[in-house]
Amino acid sequence: MTITEDTRPALGLPQIQSLAAADMAAVDALIRRRLSSDVVLINQIADHIISAGGKRLRPMLVMLAGHAVGQAGPEHHQLAAIIEFIHTSTLLHDDVVDESSLRRGRSTANALWGNAPSVLVGDFLYSRSFQLMVELERMPVMQILADATNRIAEGEVLQLLHVHNPDTDEAAYLRVIERKTAVLFAAGTRLGALASGVDEATQQALFDYGMHLGYAFQIADDVLDYSANAEELGKNLGDDLAEGKATLPLIHAMAHSDDATRERLRTIVQDGDASAMPEVLAAIRATGGLEYSRRRAEEYAEAAERALDGLADNDAVAALRGLARYAVQRSH
Repeated sequence: MTITEDTRPALGLPQIQSLAAADMAAVDALIRRRLSSDVVLINQIADHIISAGGKRLRPMLVMLAGHAVGQAGPEHHQLAAIIEFIHTSTLLHDDVVDESSLRRGRSTANALWGNAPSVLVGDFLYSRSFQLMVELERMPVMQILADATNRIAEGEVLQLLHVHNPDTDEAAYLRVIERKTAVLFAAGTRLGALASGVDEATQQALFDYGMHLGYAFQIADDVLDYSANAEELGKNLGDDLAEGKATLPLIHAMAHSDDATRERLRTIVQDGDASAMPEVLAAIRATGGLEYSRRRAEEYAEAAERALDGLADNDAVAALRGLARYAVQRSH
């Protein structure tokens, strides 16, 4: 049964955002309060990337997970802000490493201020997140977040090892996704459950949901890099190819092309040859790379929904189900 055929209750994105609106306003206010520094450049760069918007999906997951299994309040708001600070710091660092010039339709911080300020403000946001953690005085919270940030750092290095590497296979690609994307989703949903005071099994169910959702979201994101409208996507199409990153549509194409095409694709990955995008798209189309990748994303989204099956249905659980479906159905 595919997600679209599932009859279990789920909410659409506008309904989810409406449900979470009051909590997200509180989280946003907390983020802006705690961003403040007497160093002007920190405020400028941090405000630039925070005010770029986005869906605030990761902090929203903290709040929804909390409401899914109990009450959610100020501690959840603080945890959600921590998750967003960690995420934002990784964006600053990622854009420097990837030499990106566009994110969410706006110039990146490194394009405007340079690499060194972007990296250092990323460090500020990391350290500010740890200050917020310590204020909560809960060792399990610090353990979850310390483990997550360490795994994210491993993911950054692991991804770097696969840049311009045409031998990157699906297993290696998934290992990067786990560390770079899924662990922060999973930390957020587990923390939401933890702060609501539920048992370990329920925390684990929400952790599993977040992990599977992270895989689904990132694979779907990588599909969009080969299929979306650049204006909708808010970044340059083909950025992954230009950076020498072989994501799942291209990995599948290399594995299922004839020898000559495979060798050509390997050379393109090695060279990060964005001008070869038409050739790459043709190979992906010929091998069904987009369809295969979408199916894999849907499998992870379905696994995310199954992780919720032991929870009593309520609006927040329906919202979590809706986010699993949204992750693989969005156009940007």
